[in-house]
Amino acid sequence: MSYQTVIVERKGYVGVITLNRPEAMNTFSSDMARELNQALLELENDQRIRVVVVKGAGKAFSTGIDVSEFFGKSHREYREWVGLMEQMNNRIISMGKPVIASVHGFAVANGAGLLAVCDLAVVAAGTKIGTTAINVGLFCMGPAVPLSRSMGRKRCMEMLLTGDMISAETAERWGLVNKVVPLDQLEEATIGLANKLAEKSPLALQMGKQAFYGMSDMEFGKALEYSNEVFAGLCMTEDAAEGINAFLEKRKPNWKER
Repeated sequence: MSYQTVIVERKGYVGVITLNRPEAMNTFSSDMARELNQALLELENDQRIRVVVVKGAGKAFSTGIDVSEFFGKSHREYREWVGLMEQMNNRIISMGKPVIASVHGFAVANGAGLLAVCDLAVVAAGTKIGTTAINVGLFCMGPAVPLSRSMGRKRCMEMLLTGDMISAETAERWGLVNKVVPLDQLEEATIGLANKLAEKSPLALQMGKQAFYGMSDMEFGKALEYSNEVFAGLCMTEDAAEGINAFLEKRKPNWKER
């Protein structure tokens, strides 16, 4: 597919999606929202790709929704519009492949939500992160969903209610990001992490990710029962047998392509 607002690249087992509206600080236009969703689906369906990275071109990861599209909508049209902007959340959570956010500059509002919904996040030092909609009479309701599942409730509410920006280092302490690195090391650190995941069994990654999100909102006992059932299914796969045999034989496993 030909894209106008995102760039899709393949680097071995790693698929890279670049938000490509640098002149607008990668704010989400309707076109970019649609194309991001389509690019994620394209890489999910690519049997060669095992891990997906999302990053931003120019000076920012993303600074939210393009407010030039805000005015003149009916209630139904606003619901459809914001639903399109938040579709990426369902897409990323439902994907079998891990998705890593590679973040620099600014991750604001919908950009902060995209950072939060990715399975892992590597962030450049100096990056500012915030849910600033409250400052213009709105509220980051969509981003609040993945944010509230990535950090403590009090810290999440502090971000949402104050609209203050936090540093990458603060975000790391609060559990929102996995690693903070110098800007000139961001790509290397992100691709290094992606390649580390790509060395694992693609099926184990897929089943493990889906089980993790599937059990997250379950009652404790039901979560254990569900997770055990998925694990039993994973034990029956060729990759599980290959992984155990490779360990016992002290060799590198040869995973099945998915």
